[in-house]
Amino acid sequence: MDFKDYYATLGVAKTATDKEIKQAYRKLARKYHPDVNPGDQAAELKFKELNEANEVLADPEKRRKYDELGSNWRLYEQAQQGGPAGPGAGGGTWTYDFGGGFRPMSEDEAHGMFEGDDSPFSDFFRTFFSGGGGPEPGGGPRRARAGRQPRPARGRDLEHAVELSLEDIAQGVTQRFSVNQGGVARSVEVRIPAGVTEGSRVRVAGEGERGGGSAPSGDLFLRVHLKPHPRFERKGRDLHTRVRVPVTTAVLGGEVDVPTLAGKPLRLKVPAGTQNGQVFRLRGHGLPAVGASGDRGDIYAAVEAQVPATLTAEERTHYEALRALAGATPPVDKA
Repeated sequence: MDFKDYYATLGVAKTATDKEIKQAYRKLARKYHPDVNPGDQAAELKFKELNEANEVLADPEKRRKYDELGSNWRLYEQAQQGGPAGPGAGGGTWTYDFGGGFRPMSEDEAHGMFEGDDSPFSDFFRTFFSGGGGPEPGGGPRRARAGRQPRPARGRDLEHAVELSLEDIAQGVTQRFSVNQGGVARSVEVRIPAGVTEGSRVRVAGEGERGGGSAPSGDLFLRVHLKPHPRFERKGRDLHTRVRVPVTTAVLGGEVDVPTLAGKPLRLKVPAGTQNGQVFRLRGHGLPAVGASGDRGDIYAAVEAQVPATLTAEERTHYEALRALAGATPPVDKA
């Protein structure tokens, strides 16, 4: 078991104030949060390390104990007789809820993180700060504290896939789901915030498997999948589309409609001499970021020159006149 440098994990000095620690944690937690980095195991590991460091440094008692360990941490490990603070003490750990931003983790949430083999905290943390579960100096299992009964197991988390359209994630959507638990179906209504992305997990607290006795229920996680869109291709928070422009408008200039997810089209000014495939950027009409008011991506509209399939006699006369002005050689009629 290695010593964990929690100050280095958060990128702060040992003299950092509580405010500086909180700011550093929030900034890094946003960067490495699993919902921002779906499928990235390195980011998930970093996020767990950040939570562990913040759990200690944001709590005055745990931070004092950690500072006292110093280079003597191995001696403390060998003679460790139980830490002063249990899981969830001090409110140092934060969790991220969509729509609610970062908030302190509750005692029940923190307790659940310490139980089971999938605990996100390292052996170093559990030995010195979890208040249980570490070995006794003699090598045997730690004895339960006198008069303290084991807590009932927290309910398991459940995961449910949900398909959303680009319109859904542009504005946010409320959906009702049927969750099957132990053969019993129940209905859950969930507000999914605007800005979620492919692979995001939306957490619905307390809607997972029921806990044992008075233990809290697990959580329901909605795994987001995006449906293909007939008009737009999504690239991050930007939307790419093609807009048909009459040849006369491309040559002489004018205006055309560009579709949006809101339903109301935008008027795009097309300058004279616009080339086929030319791309125009419409700022701030793409997809929003989760919880970021007014922060949206853009729409990129590629011009698709619309050549008329048929011509009237008058139109043909004008096009032939244009060809003559351009000095083009008329095609030879082999008939």
